[in-house]
Amino acid sequence: MPLPLNDRQFAFWRLRRSGLPNIQIADRFSISRQAVSKALITMDRKVEETLIEMAQANQIDAESLNAEIGVLFGRSVPFDAGAIVFVSANHGVQVWYEHEGDCGACPRYARCIELLWGYADELGITLTKTDDPTRMADELFAKLRERV
Repeated sequence: MPLPLNDRQFAFWRLRRSGLPNIQIADRFSISRQAVSKALITMDRKVEETLIEMAQANQIDAESLNAEIGVLFGRSVPFDAGAIVFVSANHGVQVWYEHEGDCGACPRYARCIELLWGYADELGITLTKTDDPTRMADELFAKLRERV
């Protein structure tokens, strides 16, 4: 199930994930707090279903999930590695496998950096390791595990 990234409910979800209380979301859109709460309940269900479906499609056994911030931690069965499924407002639903690689020689180096920086920024997480995507991911997902 694709997430409606341009949908109003998704906008509410993103604002709540960034720390904005429901009442301020309601004020921003000139609607009732109850309407925001109902929309967020629906969106949380969609996010949870999407995370679970993506994990299943990638043969990832789920260990923990938090629909409010849009992340699922698990273990990839075929790769025998930690795996993270997450929702990025700018990059959609993504899967990241914990791994050691030669990032400097990889043609996806810049894309990985952009994805990790963008996702950290969406969540308000500051990263100190910035030279290697694998190290950035380790730091980002360790900080994110603390929130789950």
